[in-house]
Amino acid sequence: MPSELKKKFKTILFHEQTQANFVALKVNPPRPLSVWEVLIPIVFILAYMKSKERRQLFAQNLMFTKKMALEAAYDMMAKNQTRGAALMRIELQTKQLLTSVPGGMYSDAIRQEQLREIEFLIDHYFKLFRADGQDYARLVRSVYPQREAFFNFQQALSALEKRVLRAASQTLGAQTDAAMLSRIESAIGESRSAEIRRIFDSN
Repeated sequence: MPSELKKKFKTILFHEQTQANFVALKVNPPRPLSVWEVLIPIVFILAYMKSKERRQLFAQNLMFTKKMALEAAYDMMAKNQTRGAALMRIELQTKQLLTSVPGGMYSDAIRQEQLREIEFLIDHYFKLFRADGQDYARLVRSVYPQREAFFNFQQALSALEKRVLRAASQTLGAQTDAAMLSRIESAIGESRSAEIRRIFDSN
C-alpha cells in the first residue's frame, strides 16, 4: 500500500506541476529576441534564465495550495491522520506566513480563501488516492466516471481559485495588474479544457 500511494502521489503531483507550468508559460510567454541577445550570447543566456526563473516562481506559487492539499490527503491515507489534524497543520503553516512575508503582500483575506480551496482539494485528492488506476486519467475516470461530473469539479475549483485571486487583488489594491489577472484566469480555463479532453476524449 505505501509504495502504491507514493506512486499515486507522484502521478498526481506531476500532473498538477504540468498544469501549473502550462499556465505559467501562457501568462509569461517567451519574448522575441533582441538584436543584442543574438549578437552577444551571454546576454541571451542571462535574459533567458531570468525569464525561465520568473515562470518557475510563478508555477511554484500556483502549486502552493495544491501541494499542501496533496500532502495532507497523503498523510490521511498513509499515516491515518485525521482531516482535522491535517487542516490544523496547514492553518498553522499559513498563519506563520502572515508574519514572515514582508510588506503585507500575504493577507489573512488571501489565507482564508486559500484554506477554502485547500479543504476542497483535500477531499478531491483523497478520492484519487482511493481510486483504481495506473495513471492520472484512469484515477480521474474512476472518481468521476462522467465527463460532466469532472467538469463540475473543475468549475467548483475555478470558482474557489477566483476568490483567492480577488482577495489578492483587494490586498494589492492599486498595485494589482488587472491584465495579468485576466491572463491567469484565461490560461487556467484553457488548461482545464485541454485536461478534460485528454482524459475523456481519449478514453
